[in-house]
Amino acid sequence: MGLLGGSFNPIHNAHLTIARLVRDRLRLDQVLFIPTGDPPHKRDGSLAPAKDRYEMVRLAIAGTPSFQLSDIEIQRSGKSYSIDTIRELQRQFGSSAELYFLIGLDAFLDLPNWKEPIELLQACRFVIVPRPGQSFRSLANMPL
Repeated sequence: MGLLGGSFNPIHNAHLTIARLVRDRLRLDQVLFIPTGDPPHKRDGSLAPAKDRYEMVRLAIAGTPSFQLSDIEIQRSGKSYSIDTIRELQRQFGSSAELYFLIGLDAFLDLPNWKEPIELLQACRFVIVPRPGQSFRSLANMPL
């Protein structure tokens, strides 16, 4: 199962294209879109209300059965940390479920600053997607 988390403020075609490409390339049964609740890295108040972002994603993925939507982070109180979400999904789907964390290269390079980054790397497989103009060479200097 692919996991595509984000603020989705708003969701856009690049999110959908990445989800389709990864789903097809890895032959995933589904991609689970996970709008963030209260992200620790966005503190400027620029996020639309969670229910509105959730609804935008719901409308954007309607008609694509392999795309599913989760409110796991929106329903959780407090900050939304990826490791907490992964652990909860492992409880829901079983420890044998293969979870593929879709992430932009820029966000992956910041992973050392996330909550429990080593545990997160061990809990799922990362699918790193570069943005235009980014190079995987930047991974060579990553401290993890």
